[in-house]
Amino acid sequence: MKNSSLFLAVFFLFSSFSTECNKRLSESEKIHQMLDAWHKAAAQADYQAYFGSLTEDAIFIGTDATENWSKPAFQAYAKPYFDQGKAWDFKAIIRNIYFDKTGKIAWFDELLDTQMKICRGSGVLLKTGKTWKIKHYVLSMTVPNDNTSEVVKIKTPLEEDLLKKLK
Repeated sequence: MKNSSLFLAVFFLFSSFSTECNKRLSESEKIHQMLDAWHKAAAQADYQAYFGSLTEDAIFIGTDATENWSKPAFQAYAKPYFDQGKAWDFKAIIRNIYFDKTGKIAWFDELLDTQMKICRGSGVLLKTGKTWKIKHYVLSMTVPNDNTSEVVKIKTPLEEDLLKKLK
């Protein structure tokens, strides 16, 4: 009898652990699908789908040091590209997703295949109801470590004035 009770206790413990893991896997898969659809919406210049994936107070940080946009500012910047049917085409190569304890906040990082070659995206997602939305997104160009000096030489004359203004 003790063995069967112990077996049942262990079974239910692993069963609940398995259910929680499956729930996380399911939420992780939803996020993968949502982010892939978001990138696809840009590639197809689907303005409504793309910006509908952002929270109303979302922030988008682009590759340029001056690109720190609220959702309305980012919409104004991007609308001409979407209107021309020529937005950007990013495809995730690798993506990592992490969750807080509540399961309502997630953050991610991804390597992207883009027209700028490999870029890195990272962001924070909020779950409202059954829907995940992007609250904060950062897009960065990657720089091979061996080429940092060359990139700094290119950036220096372009960013010296900006640095003075920002300080």
